[in-house]
Amino acid sequence: MEKTKNLYYIYHIPGKKIGMTRNIYRRVVLQQGYKPGEFQILDCAEDVKYIESREKHWQDIFKYKKDLNSYHDAKNSPINQFKTKKIMHVNVTPQTSTFPVPINKLKGCLMDNLGLTFKTSYGEYTVTPQLVKILVDNARESMYRSTSCYVYNKVLYEATTNATDQKSYSKEPNYDPNNVYDLIRQWATERGIYERGDSKTQYVKLMEESGELARAILKRDKPEIKDAIGDMIVVLTNLAHLEGFNIEDCVTSAYDVIKNRKGQMENGTFVKSTL
Repeated sequence: MEKTKNLYYIYHIPGKKIGMTRNIYRRVVLQQGYKPGEFQILDCAEDVKYIESREKHWQDIFKYKKDLNSYHDAKNSPINQFKTKKIMHVNVTPQTSTFPVPINKLKGCLMDNLGLTFKTSYGEYTVTPQLVKILVDNARESMYRSTSCYVYNKVLYEATTNATDQKSYSKEPNYDPNNVYDLIRQWATERGIYERGDSKTQYVKLMEESGELARAILKRDKPEIKDAIGDMIVVLTNLAHLEGFNIEDCVTSAYDVIKNRKGQMENGTFVKSTL
């Protein structure tokens, strides 16, 4: 599942814009607030120049305004370099943890600093999407300046403790080493995908893998086709688990529906009979 390739994606938010990014989930879902199904992935490639040309092509088709600067120039501008490299510093006192951003910018800045850690007298915290929600829900604007906000450490401790207590943890299942789907689920469990991930992130991952498969098919790259299909099965296994299903049951259910289906091939596609 680990990739050495740097893929660039063209995405389409219908009626809004055509854009390009290297991280669909962070750029479109987290930063812009669009849910899977509210946007489309139009193309992907490793060649940034190719993707930039395709972005302009799609912008022409949909009559969208074009960017003045290229993706490369925008990413490497002094202003953007400052923004992307800026790390949030949390000022912790015995009573509060203060964040150097306005309260209405707190969520976005925290999401840009996932993995950041800070320590209070109640313990050490790592910024995750779950902690971001707790911090945003309990943040207060500083009485001294509107450019910062804070959370009471005791309130943070109680909120995180209650959130942990409310989780229902089941006994770790016995994985069958001869069942590849069990091995995938064990792999995902050990890496925290089921504890800290969700269906939306897996769906976006599935679309990314689908783009890689499409590109491999067009290039007739058999090893890449095999790899992409395998990656999609892994993502679907995790997505099914997060929704409370085993992928084996999903496949069996689908087969039960199609096994007696009748129809014929038309233009390379099986079309079921309506009779």
